[in-house]
Amino acid sequence: MFVTESRKLTHVAALKMLDAAVQKADEIGQPQCIVIVDASGVVLAQLRMDGARFLSLKSATAKAETAASIGAPSDVIPEAFGMYLAAATQGHVTRLGGGLPIIVDGHLVGAIGIGSGSPEQDKAVAQAGLDAIGAD
Repeated sequence: MFVTESRKLTHVAALKMLDAAVQKADEIGQPQCIVIVDASGVVLAQLRMDGARFLSLKSATAKAETAASIGAPSDVIPEAFGMYLAAATQGHVTRLGGGLPIIVDGHLVGAIGIGSGSPEQDKAVAQAGLDAIGAD
């Protein structure tokens, strides 16, 4: 077989996720950097909320890329490998919490990465994005 079917995250879904993530960040009082990527790690949407740390946009991107790459939360990478993977990928892989894969009907279609809060805050905002589109 030379061709396979694939599913992709639409811009409509990315915008819906972005809106839900912003609402959650406002609710908890923590401005965030939000990055949504497709399954290959290409950025579909990103936003740095007023008051979010500008360098957190880099960590949010790495969290999203990591979750898309491994199909799992970014913080499942064992601590012993975190520094090596970060160095080997020039910072594109991280073990920081706040990156979640976007899985729809059992298919990995992308990931969301959040940065600027605590790991718990980042995860809560990411989960709000997933919940907005009914992703696993």
